[in-house]
This record gives sequence, C-alpha cells and structure tokens, in this order.
Amino acid sequence: MESVQKQWPEVMSAYQYVLTFLFMGPFFSLLVLSLLFTSFWSVSVLYLVWLLLDWDTPNQGGRRFEWTRNWAMWKHARDYYPIKLVKTAELPPDRNYVLGAHPHGIMCIGTFCNFSTEANNFSKQFPGIQLSSAVLASLFHFPIYRDYIMSFGICSVNRWSLDFVLSRRRLGQAVIIMVGGAQESLYAIPGKHCLVLRNRKGFVRLALRHGASLVPVYSFGENDVFNFKFFATNSWQYMCQVTFKKIMGFVPCIFWGRGLFSANSWGLVPFARPITTVVGRPIPVPQRLEPTEEEVDHYHMLYMEALEQLFEDHKESCGVPASTHLTFI
Repeated sequence: MESVQKQWPEVMSAYQYVLTFLFMGPFFSLLVLSLLFTSFWSVSVLYLVWLLLDWDTPNQGGRRFEWTRNWAMWKHARDYYPIKLVKTAELPPDRNYVLGAHPHGIMCIGTFCNFSTEANNFSKQFPGIQLSSAVLASLFHFPIYRDYIMSFGICSVNRWSLDFVLSRRRLGQAVIIMVGGAQESLYAIPGKHCLVLRNRKGFVRLALRHGASLVPVYSFGENDVFNFKFFATNSWQYMCQVTFKKIMGFVPCIFWGRGLFSANSWGLVPFARPITTVVGRPIPVPQRLEPTEEEVDHYHMLYMEALEQLFEDHKESCGVPASTHLTFI
C-alpha cells in the first residue's frame, strides 16, 4: 500500500509536466479570449493591459520565484524516472557561464528538473551561481503560461535577453541553452545520441562577447522517456516538419508514452527511464566584444571535444553501451 501511495504522486507529477508543456499555453490563450465575450470581460482586459506593460520582462531576466522552484511535486517527478544531477567540477561564482544542454529530447525533462527547479538542489551543489534557462521567445506570447514559466527563472533565448543576464554587475550569472533547439527533437530516438551542433555557434559568440566560460551538459536517458516516430530526412513527412518549424518555431513530432492507469497501454505519461544529467568542466573563454570567425570556430571545436569526452567518460555508468558514440549533425 505504501508503494502504491508513493507511486501515484510520482506518476501524476510526471504527467502534469507533460500536460503543462503541451496544453497550458493554448488553454489560457483560449480562456483569455473567451472571457472577452462574457460578463467577466474586464478580467481579460486587465490581464491584457498587464501583458503589454510586462512585455519586455522575459528579455530582462524573467521573474523568478523560489517557491515555485521548490514545489514538492518536482521531487516526486524526479523520483519517478529517476532524475540525477552529476557534478564533475566546481563552477566558481567569480565568473559567468554559458551552459550548453544536450540533447533536447521531446520535452527537455532532465534539463528542466535539474536547472529550473531545486529537485536535485542545484543551488546547493553550485553555490553562488544564479542560473537562467533560455527557451523559445514565442512561448512568452501565451498569457498566464508566460508568467508560470518565468517563475522558474526561465527567460527568452534571444541576444538581448542573454546579453542582459550576462551583463549584470554581480558575477556568478549563468544561462543554460538547449543548443540543438527544436531541430534536435527530430532526432529524439530512444537509444540514439544524435546532436544538432556542428553549425550551432551562436552560444560560443555569446560566451566570447562576455568572457563567460563554456560548460557542456549532457542528459543521458533524455531520449528514452518516449517512443518516437522518426522520418527519414529525404521523406515528405520530414520536409513538412522542417517547414512547420520555420513558420512556427517548433516541430510537430509523433511520440507516445505509457497510459495513466497502466504501463502496458499507450498514452502521454513518460516511461520511467533513468535520466542522468552530467555537468562538465568549464572551458575558460576570453572576452572579445567582436570575436572573429577563427576565434568562434576554435572555441566551438574545444566545446565539441569536451562534450564528446564528457559523453565517453560517463556513458557506461549511465547504461549506454561502450560501442555507442555521439553523432554530430
């Protein structure tokens, strides 16, 4: 009985993250719009006025609340998979950092749990580091949802927003970026480790402009929590996905997990597969206000080598076969 009672909070915590990720934004958009045609129209009007006044907040570091980061359900979600955070080196708070997170997976579950919540005590493992997670700017166009995600310390992944965070007077600022972005979700195949990275160099330019150290981060198991329908890159389905991404900014994917009431049926509950997020050693980067392409390429190569070495050093302890290697696209 105790095991069942413990299991349900874990399942529901993991499930609510999926529902929030997929439906909270559209739901509140429709709700705010619908209320305009009811006797509660003033509620929507007041919120829309607030939205306009608050429009630039995601580009100014967001609006972080520690109490949302410390909700008990994040620890339940952590225990469901389970999710672990592995520290391989200190991140001294006397400098700033740009963390590159890989892989994107379907919903960035490991990255969110470890860096946007205190489920694994990030602030205690890395004292003095103020971390901001950067996500797609269009997510902040959804009413209510924007305020919800900002409360976790999430900001917009554009140049102005990231420059704002790394330009704060207090050192110890860090931004974590899903470098592969939505494009990488097209390769979220269970058991595979394919990263969109070869031509992703904006995060390196960001680090050079601010003299922020680069830190590779890899979440083993991120691609294993959902089954995924992969389409060949020369197929019409893949071309439709890429075209949709160019227009909307995100990629429609076909994925499925287990059912809510039975692990033997299909549904949207993620599979309980271990996710281990490993934070690598920082790579010192000099400050160059206008970095040259040679400098960008040099530190991008150093980053790729460090990420590959991080993968090789930890893959077997995380259940990945020794014969498996990273693939860069």
